[in-house]
Amino acid sequence: MRARFAAVWGACCALIFSTQAIVFFILDSALAVEERVALHRLLADNADILVVSSVILIVLSGLIAYWIASRHFAPAHRLSESVRLIAASNAGHRAQPEGAAEMRELATAVNVLAARHEAAIDDVQARVTEARADADQQRNRLAALMSELAQSVMVCNADGRILLYNERARSMFSAPTGDREAPAAYVGLGRSVFTLLESDLLSHALEQLRYRLSRGEARPVAVFMAALHGGSLARVQMAPVTATGDDAVSAAYPLAGFVLLLEDIGDEVRRAERSDQLLQDLTESVRSALGGVRAAVENLVNYPEMAAERRRQFTGIIREEADRLTSKLDRTMREYSDYVRSQRSLEQIRVADLIDVIRHRVETRLGLLTGVEEVDPSLWVMVDSYTMVQAVSYLASQLKESLGVRAVRLGGVAAGRHARIELTWIGATLAASTALTWENEALTTGGETSPLTFREVLDRHRGEAWYEPGRAQRRSCFQLLLPLAEPGSAAQSSASRAGRPVYYDFDLFQRSEQASELDDMPLAELAYTVFDTETTGLEPSAGDEIIAIGAMRIVNGRLLTDECFDRLVDPRRRLHPDSIEIHGIRPEMLEGQPTLDKVLPAFHKFCEETVLVGHNVAFDMRFLELKERATGIRFTQPVLDTLLLSAVVHGNLGTNEHQLEAIAQRLAVKVNERHTALGDAMITGEAFLKMVPLLAERGIVTLKQAREASARTQYARLQY
Repeated sequence: MRARFAAVWGACCALIFSTQAIVFFILDSALAVEERVALHRLLADNADILVVSSVILIVLSGLIAYWIASRHFAPAHRLSESVRLIAASNAGHRAQPEGAAEMRELATAVNVLAARHEAAIDDVQARVTEARADADQQRNRLAALMSELAQSVMVCNADGRILLYNERARSMFSAPTGDREAPAAYVGLGRSVFTLLESDLLSHALEQLRYRLSRGEARPVAVFMAALHGGSLARVQMAPVTATGDDAVSAAYPLAGFVLLLEDIGDEVRRAERSDQLLQDLTESVRSALGGVRAAVENLVNYPEMAAERRRQFTGIIREEADRLTSKLDRTMREYSDYVRSQRSLEQIRVADLIDVIRHRVETRLGLLTGVEEVDPSLWVMVDSYTMVQAVSYLASQLKESLGVRAVRLGGVAAGRHARIELTWIGATLAASTALTWENEALTTGGETSPLTFREVLDRHRGEAWYEPGRAQRRSCFQLLLPLAEPGSAAQSSASRAGRPVYYDFDLFQRSEQASELDDMPLAELAYTVFDTETTGLEPSAGDEIIAIGAMRIVNGRLLTDECFDRLVDPRRRLHPDSIEIHGIRPEMLEGQPTLDKVLPAFHKFCEETVLVGHNVAFDMRFLELKERATGIRFTQPVLDTLLLSAVVHGNLGTNEHQLEAIAQRLAVKVNERHTALGDAMITGEAFLKMVPLLAERGIVTLKQAREASARTQYARLQY
């Protein structure tokens, strides 16, 4: 605009003065000698008047140039930017009619065309949505399935970039609860799985898969163990996703990606260690006791004429060792009982199904006939089905062995907030003392012995049991009372979340590592971390501190709102009242929060392998730079600023039009949670994505071109 104005002004001045020169030349050449001398004398005597008139002419030409520029050039530039904006990012934008009548008429025509363009886009979008409905449905079904799986699942492309994961996978690699500020291995779309698991293990497993595929194996799976964050251990199964058709890279490299199934086996290892320890302790105790008994017996056998006193000593040794061995066996059985009891989990099961399982076990293991009494099909209970089946089968076994019972019947009915399961038989009755004895004996059924007692099984289920002797028709029964399962009490993953988060992007299957540097990569293919900070004040060099950091990632042109970083920080200094009015963070909200030296390493980890994006980001980067010496954390990634990029794509707008709210309004970005770190990061990210096609309209498609164009704007000189 300024260059155009200067050009028009210069042209006006040149026209005026050239016209004067031509007129003077014509007069000078047409006059006689005496008249020419008189004219020259007149001009010399009135030189001051000529200078003043020249200045007036220059000012007049400037006014004419300004009028022409404001009526034609400036509206034309703004109309051009509006057309680009409508075409590339915001079809709902409309040009502002201004300037000369012709320019206003042109703007009106552009708006008519924009309305038709918007309608056409809506129509195409509707058709595309309809055409992709089936594919999206299949993807959503897969995402829903993955989110509900009990196992941790990750799908990666050939370069190890994550393109799908479920919530269990994210929680498996998260920092321990209560340690949010500690750097953790972040799981996210587009991140490398080689930063989560040891690269040598993954590379070896991949080589195994390639080798087995090359030998024609149809479904090869590689299994290995890997250490996770926090010292836990995982069993990992890797299966290939083979490339076919156009996706095939070469016969020697047929992998388009791979699937990882991860299972945390830390508890399993600890259980195995505990079981081994119990067995080892028992073995050592038995060996020691048997050694003492054997030595005493050998002495008694080899020396039959041994004195009576000496014989009593050896028999005493045998008794002591036997008592010690018995005590050790009892203690080991108690510990093993506790161990077994701790390993069983309670599950929801329908009473009718539980009775069916009990009947099958009683018939096949004990050879008893079974029948069914009244069973309420709507009853559900929370039980360890294995031990509960053992317990009821144990009662049936005792009835067969002690009373000669040949048939039993089972039923289940409601009893208030409990289910009452009845085991009935016809025939001999049972003494109350015998029933009490059965409760405290180890469960033995069909040759199998459990370390648990019937009473221990009841106590674990918060249940009760009693024996009712037969009266009418000699029908006796055991009755078990078990709490009903409450709605929604089924075991659920601790990592479950509302809704089904979409943690997938299958377009990443088509992506591979770029050989070129980041500067040469297209903007649309880069991964970004869009971030913002809130601070105690506006003067980082004067001691102001960061009090909040919010960030989101952009991968494959998508703002991943589920992969965010949101931390409050204790600044260890007073907050300026003016800043509190802006961001609304009060001092009491920062009490107990981690300091920046603990939060910054986690944020640095979150930003790995991405380009940083922010609005007026020089302000935020200055805070980070000032903390480099104290924390040892340096942010060396490339940085893009939406303030500067806005000046690149809309260079003819005023300064206020490059504020975040104005950019959001211009690009049809919804503004939520303004002046919060995470909220501003979301707005900035969406605005940046809208700017990428506008930059492409101006031939700016790579990171290097965007950085160079930003550096040429007047706002690039801002310092903090």
